[in-house]
Amino acid sequence: MIRLSILWTIFLIIGCQESKPIPTAEPVEDLRTRKDGSDWPPFLGPNNDGTSPEKGILTKWPKEGLEIVWEAEMGEGYAAPVTSQGRLFHFDRFKDMQRLTCRNAETGKLLWKYEYPTNYEDNYGYSPGPRACPVVDNERVYVYGPEGILACVAVKDGKEIWKIDTKKQYHFHQNFFGVGSVPIIEGDLLIVAIGGSPKGPAPEDLRKAEGNGTGLVAFDKKTGKEIWRSSNELASYSSPIIKNLNGKRVGLYFARGGLIGFDPQSGKERFAFPWRARILESVNASNPVVLGDKILLTECYGPGGVLLKIKEDKPEIIWSDEDKDRREKSLACHWNTPIEVNGYVYGSSGRHENDAELRCVSIKDGEVQWSQRNLSRCQLTLVDGHFLCWSERGELFLLKVNPEKFEKIAVWATDLEAPTWAAPVVSHGLVYLRGKDRLIAAKLIPKSK
Repeated sequence: MIRLSILWTIFLIIGCQESKPIPTAEPVEDLRTRKDGSDWPPFLGPNNDGTSPEKGILTKWPKEGLEIVWEAEMGEGYAAPVTSQGRLFHFDRFKDMQRLTCRNAETGKLLWKYEYPTNYEDNYGYSPGPRACPVVDNERVYVYGPEGILACVAVKDGKEIWKIDTKKQYHFHQNFFGVGSVPIIEGDLLIVAIGGSPKGPAPEDLRKAEGNGTGLVAFDKKTGKEIWRSSNELASYSSPIIKNLNGKRVGLYFARGGLIGFDPQSGKERFAFPWRARILESVNASNPVVLGDKILLTECYGPGGVLLKIKEDKPEIIWSDEDKDRREKSLACHWNTPIEVNGYVYGSSGRHENDAELRCVSIKDGEVQWSQRNLSRCQLTLVDGHFLCWSERGELFLLKVNPEKFEKIAVWATDLEAPTWAAPVVSHGLVYLRGKDRLIAAKLIPKSK
């Protein structure tokens, strides 16, 4: 009887420990002094498409470039910053710690930092820092490290709310460059590309790896509790997006093997379209571009671009690069996501720096309208009828959106060290540019008088 009593007491203690409530985030003060403009809280901006709604940009730049408002030292990694409520969040690595920093977005003043230890090593000798930018959702900010640590942190003070080791919990094989897909918020869900495999050593040929039903996993964004899991696909370097398609809210993920269309609330797969290169060392990294009932996919290792029409959850090919010669392909983006404007899509096409071309392509038929070499692989951000074209060499070009010709308006050769692989972020009149070890905030839009 005494033994049973002791066991019952231990059970109660353990039960209480397991049911300990997870701390909730508190409302945070808005630090903005400049109310015009918009925040940039998720990957690729407010609409996850690389476009900014801000107006009034400077189109005549001084020879020395835009005015730098503040700058800060960065650690290792390739992730872009994000902004929310007057704060700028950046995720990078210092020595053996992955670090999320929160700064005043207008002054650069450090407000807090959150760290966790890491032993991630890149198999190909690239930076061991984060690839995926933070995601802000009101009082919470989420990070997803290259080793697979998924953490939720309070915006107010940087205190950890919950954390999951996804590699331990879901068992994925290390992808070529670690984890690099950015999660997305949908209502109360945080949807994450995980791409788990059955337990055991990774196959020598990653093409033979199998999934275990955790290609995508949705968590309760407040507690970290798993809500649903879906797909046997493996993870890629593209990120999930959620769009309205044929009158319905649809999740899209350009996974390792191709496109997945899914119900964001249940995870149920709605359609799939295989699209990947046959070679081992290839990745899908560009996000899908949604154009009404059509979806553009593009990659640079094999088949190139394809435009799909989605009818009754069935993808139909409108045009495809698959059977074209490498030099004849319409659009073969590496990691940049192309941007559509008025029936034309603009993106950096090419796998390597020396063969990359900035291109304008007609959506309806895939015809190349113009191409421009010698820009290296670049990232585009659309703002106020112009593109900010950020080359991997640290040059920022201002281009007029023009389907008829490449129209350069201004250029700024910054002193940021390459590689500069993160797309420009525009928020409340400032443009944020990330170099190898430094971040600068420059004035793109003058303050209203």
